[in-house]
Amino acid sequence: RLTNGQGVDVIYDPVGGELFDQAVRGLAWNGRLLVVGFASGTIPQMAANLVLLKGAAVLGVFWGAFAQRQPEDNAANFRQLFAWHSGGKLKPLVSQTYALGEAGAAIERLGQRQAVGKLVVLAR
Repeated sequence: RLTNGQGVDVIYDPVGGELFDQAVRGLAWNGRLLVVGFASGTIPQMAANLVLLKGAAVLGVFWGAFAQRQPEDNAANFRQLFAWHSGGKLKPLVSQTYALGEAGAAIERLGQRQAVGKLVVLAR
């Protein structure tokens, strides 16, 4: 409904699991599905015909391997991200800040999946 039946151009999926098939079906023509992880604990299986019918691309996004294998590209990406942030184009949601002595509480909050947006630990 939000795309007037056209589908979405890019889907970022760090969860996997049962919604993966719906994500593929929700892609627009020439859409891209970024497979980032499987936080649900379930690695989905994909019907290749859906990718064919959508003219879509499914891309694995493994930052650690990318940074190791393509360090120059990784550095360029970070320069671009920092430029976007400095220019106000990226505005990450920082829901809470913690003093360095409270870092354990921040980690606990992450572990309990209670964090919304970013948690920032300040070393002051």
